[in-house]
Amino acid sequence: MNRRLLAAVAIVATVAIIGPIGLGVPAGASSSATPSASSSVTEPTAYLVLFKERVSDRDMAKFGRTWGRYTSLNTRVGLGTLVTTRGDFLAKARADRSVELVGTDRIMGQVAPYSTKGGRSAHLMTAQQAGRTVETLAAERQASRAKGRPGQSGHPTGNDGSGASEPLASLQHDMAAMNVFQANSIEQGSKKVRVGIIDTGVDGTHPDIAPNFDNRLSRNFTQDIPDIDGPCEDEADGSCTDANNVDEDGHGTHVAGTIGAPINGIGMSGVAPKVDLVNLRAGQDSGYFFVQPTVNALTYAADNGIDVVNMSFYVDPWLYNCTANPADSPEDQVEQQLIIESTNRALAYARRHNVTLVSALGNEDTDMALPGIDDTSPDYGADAYERPIDNATCIDIPAESPGVISVSSVGPSGRKAYYSNYGTEQTDVSAPGGDYRDFPNTDQYATAANLILAPYPLNVATEVGDVDENGDPTNDFVVKSCKGTTCAYYQYLQGTSMASPHAVGVAALIISKYGTRSADGVTADPRLVEFALRATATRTACPEPRTFVYPLLPDHYTATCEGTTAFNGFYGSGVVNALSAVRRR
Repeated sequence: MNRRLLAAVAIVATVAIIGPIGLGVPAGASSSATPSASSSVTEPTAYLVLFKERVSDRDMAKFGRTWGRYTSLNTRVGLGTLVTTRGDFLAKARADRSVELVGTDRIMGQVAPYSTKGGRSAHLMTAQQAGRTVETLAAERQASRAKGRPGQSGHPTGNDGSGASEPLASLQHDMAAMNVFQANSIEQGSKKVRVGIIDTGVDGTHPDIAPNFDNRLSRNFTQDIPDIDGPCEDEADGSCTDANNVDEDGHGTHVAGTIGAPINGIGMSGVAPKVDLVNLRAGQDSGYFFVQPTVNALTYAADNGIDVVNMSFYVDPWLYNCTANPADSPEDQVEQQLIIESTNRALAYARRHNVTLVSALGNEDTDMALPGIDDTSPDYGADAYERPIDNATCIDIPAESPGVISVSSVGPSGRKAYYSNYGTEQTDVSAPGGDYRDFPNTDQYATAANLILAPYPLNVATEVGDVDENGDPTNDFVVKSCKGTTCAYYQYLQGTSMASPHAVGVAALIISKYGTRSADGVTADPRLVEFALRATATRTACPEPRTFVYPLLPDHYTATCEGTTAFNGFYGSGVVNALSAVRRR
């Protein structure tokens, strides 16, 4: 038993209950019998318990009291994290008629060595976290830092009232590709449209986030795990739980800025610069996303009027969750079944409550119809091993879940980004996500300008050495911009993590312009939002020849595009287009 993780669980002061405790007892449901006096007592162990649908809130609560205590119980989905010392719990729980699935929670187990910024589970490719590239961007970023060249600021391109007037607008090739600045002269989004960022957190104090940050609705559903996240930053309350406006990774803040950074003359603007940004943190500082916080974030979004959520991650520890992969042990099969069922329940619950769901497609440069071998899972709690992935029985959660709009990434030239996953069954739309290897054999190849620029928390920039003691950037991947005495920092990143929020921003513009208004805000049927997003995307044909060879990259990046101009595996229905979306009649 890992004592540090045990302590992290044991110090939870209150049980997080998502949803009301009900009073009804459904027919056929039963709570577990009281453990016998002869039951063996073990070290405290955490289990994930998924109850059958229609089990009452009261019976779920009773089950917890009988066997131990919940550290989290989501009654909307029927998923609880329960800590018990009963050695017979697993066998008895699986025999209980009210329980669908139960498995050991890996958070209580032995984990991989501590890393300050894992980023493994976020669909992320950055200058620091790009292990799948032939030459790691980390080395190139270090070389840039050694040159001591500060990031350059852009210059105003005009004052038309849109984001084009922002100081860094000239560095936003992503917004130009989607006609965002022209769209913003028609629609900039509504403060009544709430956008949820399910990520590693959002720096609500960043000057280019704060004006649109919703502190009242923002929540943190995670607790720092010292073995993977490092020492707790905020131990004042003894819970290792960060505030609702904190991002110790930088990923979520970047995503939030792309969606909704305001037009305020400080740095840059997002796709929908007047929407409400809500931090729904489900990711650890280290970049892991576990099932309980993810489910809690989704149902909270549904219950609190969130209109669209961005999900630039997959649920750990499995890159693909399979229902019955022969390479997996029976316990691992149960764990994956539980992740699939509970996450899909939460996604369906959110969609029924008019939450439009958007996800990054992933950075494994994989045709997801033919995923091949996964040798990265599990990425937490045990050593990874090779698993053949069957597309019919294995899915990437949440990108391949029902009702989720999945987004592939394109580079500044318009080609499918070399790292981006693709597939005719998986790609719904595409959006700018950056491509460091774009424009081969030119001066623009392998430059920061090919990536996506968005807000960067100063605390993270300082910690990793991207900003020096004088407040100046130390490399070309970081930009500083000031208005008077107010300065802010921005970083260049790439990945489908960066593509997805561009699609979310356009979805927010669609909801703002065409949604149904009421005293409570603006709402829209996710099916209609998806239709509008697809219908207004810029149709993009497969390359010719259809098997595209990426210059200066190994053969494994070679990708074959299938489909028509109207819909294909690289671009889906096309590249999202903000101007077409807000002009739609």
